[in-house]
Formats: sequence, structure tokens, C-alpha cells
Amino acid sequence: MSSDTVVVTGGAGFIGSHLVDRLLEHGFDVVVVDDFSSGSVANLEAATRFGSQLKVMRQDITDPTLVEVFENVSPRFVFHLAAQSDVRRSMADPVLDASVNILGSLNVIESSRRLGVERLVYAASGGTLYGEPSLASLPLKETAEHRPLSNYGVSKKAVLDYLTVYREVYGFAFVALALANVYGPRQDPHGESGVVSIFAGNLAAREHCVIYGDGEQTRDFVFVGDVVEAFLRAMNTGAGEVFNISSSTETSVNTLYWEMAKLYGAIEEPTYLPGRPGELRRSCLSNSKAREILSWQPSFALAEGLSKVIEWVGSKG
Repeated sequence: MSSDTVVVTGGAGFIGSHLVDRLLEHGFDVVVVDDFSSGSVANLEAATRFGSQLKVMRQDITDPTLVEVFENVSPRFVFHLAAQSDVRRSMADPVLDASVNILGSLNVIESSRRLGVERLVYAASGGTLYGEPSLASLPLKETAEHRPLSNYGVSKKAVLDYLTVYREVYGFAFVALALANVYGPRQDPHGESGVVSIFAGNLAAREHCVIYGDGEQTRDFVFVGDVVEAFLRAMNTGAGEVFNISSSTETSVNTLYWEMAKLYGAIEEPTYLPGRPGELRRSCLSNSKAREILSWQPSFALAEGLSKVIEWVGSKG
């Protein structure tokens, strides 16, 4: 591989595959490391047109042989997106969650350090990192206390702590992006995934949508294309920092539903079920630090991003 080789763990996933596309377009040789437990070959379909620029490795990040993969390709940058990302599964099986998100991440970090990787960019979780905030503190800045309320959030926070130690002890260069509620094409509408993709899948199939609780809980939705742009900018600036990547806008689940229903021409009321334990009531992250240091800001308005999701779901027939 070339001196401009990058590794993307979780590169066959929703966000990771979009990042892979953009990196290839920028001329990088890209090595996807993915065990395909949640990612899919279909997500990499567009990337295959780049031929030998793309290499796909079926590899578990918890496997000790990961360092050999890194040795074989000598990456300049590593983008670490592989994770067990189901919050409910993290509560049901905390050992699995920790094995992937903590031990697997530490394996990626240590492999990167040993190979002299120039920088690691880590996909942190802005939605779970800060816990349930006080309303007066919204939108939350990166200086807010880290108080995760799920095992998933704890595991993602632990990786930030490891990265800080590696920075202080080894001079290891990293950037962590605390992602808000990312949505866009390729997000799986089946099973545990983002509410946007679930609504889109149901509305396209003319099935009822379910809202848990009263629907007035809020989320900070940011389009996947904007998130990928933040990853690219993090390659060259902001070393050692954590950045919220968000829209800095609260949108209630009710508002989201009716925005999407309108685009589908649907008028049916959603079905309301009891709220789920541990679900945050409100979530909104300040992106002012990313604007200032990364010169990044979201470019997709919610309506525009939702239209792209609906177009993608329609193309899947």
C-alpha cells in the first residue's frame, strides 16, 4: 500500500462506509477492517469502483492478530469506528460490550502506537457521554461532565480516558469526535438503529410508526455527510481534543415523525407506547468548538437530509 494508506475500522458500517467513499475520492488507499457483524458488503458497493485503492479485511478488532494487519499495510491514519453500538444490548450483555468497545479499542490504539500511526480519529458518542443534562446547560459543550447512564456510554468514555493517557505518556496523536444522532442513507431501518431510518422504513412500507413515550423527547440530528466532513478535517487539526459533531438544534421525536410523514404524504397518527427505561429526555450538543478549531459546520438542514434518506430507501425498492 502507499504512504497515504488509511485504516477504517468498522468501514463496512453506516458511517464508516460513507467515510471510506470520501477517503477514496481524496486519493487515499483505504483498508477496511470489519468483522461484518453489523456492517455489510452492500455498503461498500460504491467503493469497489476504486479497484486496488480499496482493500477489505474481515477482521475482529479484539483479535490479537490485528497488529499484524497494521504491520502489513503501515497506515498513516487510523479512523476507529468499529463498535458494539446497541445501548440496550450493552445493558443486557455488559461483558460483550466492554470486550468490543474497551478491549477492542485498546487493541486498535496499541496497534496504532506500535506502528507509529500519525493520528487516530475516534468515533466517540456525544449522545451517551454526558448523561441526562440539566436543561439550563443545553446545548452541552465539551467541558460538561461525563456522566454516562448506560454500559455503552461507559465503554465509550473509557476509551477517551485511554486516549488521554496515551497522549500524555507516549505523545500519541488523536482526535475524538463526540457524535450526536447521526442519520442518513445506509442506516439499517431494521432492528436497533436510528429513529430516522426506522421511521423511513415503516413509512415506505405503509406500516405504523411507534413512538416510545410522549414523543416530546428531543435529539440532535446530524447528517452523515456532515459527519464525514468532520472526520476528514480531524486528520490535520485539533490533535488531542474532543469535539462535539452536531447540529446544535433540538428536534422532538414528534416533530421528526410529522416532518417525515409529510414527505411521504402520510397522515396517520403514530402509535405511542410506554417510554423505555434509561432513555434521555433531551439531548443537544454545542458544535461551537468544532466550528472554531476544525472550521466545520453542518451544511445539511434536517429537511434536506431527510429527503436524501427517503430517496435512498425508495431506491432499495
